[in-house]
Amino acid sequence: MMKVILAVDPGEKNIGIAKSDPLGIGATALCVIRHVQMEKDAQTIAEKARECGAERILIGQPLNADGSEGPKARHSAKLAEAVSRYFDGEVFLYDEYGSTQETRERFKEMGVRRSKRLGHLDANAAQTILQRYLDEQYYSNQWSVISGRE
Repeated sequence: MMKVILAVDPGEKNIGIAKSDPLGIGATALCVIRHVQMEKDAQTIAEKARECGAERILIGQPLNADGSEGPKARHSAKLAEAVSRYFDGEVFLYDEYGSTQETRERFKEMGVRRSKRLGHLDANAAQTILQRYLDEQYYSNQWSVISGRE
């Protein structure tokens, strides 16, 4: 059984936050934190993780299409380092390439008007990142069981 994971989508102005259920099946958008300063943001993220009982924090890291790190990816790595100073559990990076665009497209498909999308995009992008991670974990575990590997 997985434990609750808090996911973070770090943006330039806002930081999206989502959390998993304790079973590690689904992700839920939680809130948006206004970016202030990295240390303060890290403290707030750690506090949110403790509030929802998270044992792990996933920080979205937008790698380039070729897997290399650009400025935003390096910023995510620095944020993860800062968060780990305020949180006792595991803090790890996860590639979030294309998550905001994917979230935007999903909102369009659902018929959500542009004016309604703006405030919710960051938390929902964090949800998208976390759901990708959870699905990846689930399917890799399923494959282990089906193929007989552990």
